[in-house]
Amino acid sequence: MAYPIGIQTFSEIIENRCVYVDKTAHVYNMTRPGSKYLFLGRPRRFGKSLMLSTLETYFLGRKELFRGLAIEQMEKDWIKYPVLRLDFNTGNYDSVEALRDEFHRHLEQWEAIFGDTYSDRKPSERFLQVIELVHEKTGKQVVVLVDEYDKPLLQNLNRQDLQDELKAELKSFYSVLKTQDRHIRFAFLTGVTKFGKVSVFSDLNNLKDISMDERYADICGITEREMHSLFDGEIEKLAKKNGISFEQACQKLKETYNGYHFCPGAEGVYNPFSLLNALDSKRLGDYWFETGTPTFLVKLLRDSDYDLNNLQGGEAEATELSGVNSIEGNPIPLIYQSGYLTIKGYDERFERYVLGFPNKEVENGFIRQLLPMYSQDKKSNTIFDVKKFVSDVEKGNPKNFMIRLQTFFEDADYRIAGKKEIYFQNVMFVIFKMMGFYTMVERTTARGRVDVVLKTKDYIYVIECKLDGSVNDALNQIEERGYAKPFTMDPRRLFKIGINFSSEIRGIAEWKIVM
Repeated sequence: MAYPIGIQTFSEIIENRCVYVDKTAHVYNMTRPGSKYLFLGRPRRFGKSLMLSTLETYFLGRKELFRGLAIEQMEKDWIKYPVLRLDFNTGNYDSVEALRDEFHRHLEQWEAIFGDTYSDRKPSERFLQVIELVHEKTGKQVVVLVDEYDKPLLQNLNRQDLQDELKAELKSFYSVLKTQDRHIRFAFLTGVTKFGKVSVFSDLNNLKDISMDERYADICGITEREMHSLFDGEIEKLAKKNGISFEQACQKLKETYNGYHFCPGAEGVYNPFSLLNALDSKRLGDYWFETGTPTFLVKLLRDSDYDLNNLQGGEAEATELSGVNSIEGNPIPLIYQSGYLTIKGYDERFERYVLGFPNKEVENGFIRQLLPMYSQDKKSNTIFDVKKFVSDVEKGNPKNFMIRLQTFFEDADYRIAGKKEIYFQNVMFVIFKMMGFYTMVERTTARGRVDVVLKTKDYIYVIECKLDGSVNDALNQIEERGYAKPFTMDPRRLFKIGINFSSEIRGIAEWKIVM
């Protein structure tokens, strides 16, 4: 099977007989009369560029490339339209001038094709003239396709002054779409997030956002049905190479790459980039995560003193997820729209979404990115450190574990510690979350403490943490609330550990182990 990994051009996939997951029914449905200006937000490497290329090929009337696909039986007319496609994927937008240069580069190409030039005008005026020119020369309304419109903004998240200038330039350019409505057949914009909903698209107030529309929940990504209809033979090969059953291989693929929900109640979809890479190499790896680590997003979490316990099962208002107007104080909408969190549930009464990690690939990778942000040595090998923690508990050596944990806090950088309660809870969250990748960890949390039950093949650890309390209070709570009672008849050796975290020294002041 030929996998189109890295190929984002529809015609190349079809002509080279690569496997293609048929999304053309969506192309037909969303381009019907009355559906004119659309926006789709999806994480990187999720198939947005391929969808744009499919739309381009469709509007160019290349019927022969859609043979055997769903749209072949749906479309009867196959009218050819002129297409203006603007792609922001490859540019480096370190100034407003760089953005303007990108506009002008595309405008020059279009003008060369249709036989006129407006090089003396600013981008928005030039865009307006080009749309009119193309309609006049071809007699057909224009199709406008914009890929990764928000790339200039994403590249400059930490430069608010430049962000404002870029938004103003983008707003001016996109406002042309509304003023030239009579010349436009269809416009489709993609991006990771609907950045600055008010400022960028305020003049294009008829733009319809389909990012959380249930009808298009699987427009990008691969459903369970699609995977099995196309790849069962490949899954068999993956299973054989890894010495597991077909059923086990399916379960591992689902746990590792499925779980993205772009609206409440919608079917989960697989990350297409990771799934195709895994099937091609016959190995489960962190393919999507490794193509772009979320360092800046993790830094936002730390700098905003966000409670990491809310990453899994935290809530967000419906209005927060539909756009990002500011990343200060609330990085969650951007983290969700970037694909590191997904929708797990929805409270219709209060219009609040429940969020969480979509799958193991994202959860494992994201947590590994978090730990260096809460330790002094950003270059430390966190996997090696966690291996030591896990080794201690698996060997029944809680004293070494506690010494190691105490040292970790002593080495923490006070400049990045943030609010004392959140800092303590966040560090403990990351440590035990990472340990949970290799051992069984059950956690309950409350303000000022982190309670943990840690299980291995031979040992059970019940851990109670206090903030500015005492280890005796912690141990008494284990007894009074019966945290250890469920393990009375368990043959494994039980350790009860009380920990007191001091906000004054921002570290572990004392700890005590009871066997």
